Amino acid sequence: MTAVARGPRLRGDDESKYVTGMERTPVVYIVASRRNGTLYTGVTSDLPARIYQHRNEIFEGFTKEHGCKRLVWFEVHEEMESAIVREKRIKKWNRAWKLRLIEESNPTWRDLAEDLGFDPLE
Repeated sequence: MTAVARGPRLRGDDESKYVTGMERTPVVYIVASRRNGTLYTGVTSDLPARIYQHRNEIFEGFTKEHGCKRLVWFEVHEEMESAIVREKRIKKWNRAWKLRLIEESNPTWRDLAEDLGFDPLE
């Protein structure tokens, strides 16, 4: 199901359309500054909107300071409670475990936000 929402601009001629398809879906995610760079683990119920915020540096804080804009891993959950528990566990992991988690599903550190309709990062 595709839903219209505020968030990332789709590539193409019609810049007024926004598609998420993931509204109100609990997601744990990791954004990075670059391959093997600074990592940030977060949780959200609207992944495209959250990635939009990271990319546009909407909020002050860690991700803005460290340039964490590249979506390198995410995991969808049925309930927000399980997503929050998973996020807290991953945040306690050592760096090597997080790198392994990313590289198991995304060995090239491709920006997965492009699959959500975002333009490639420069």
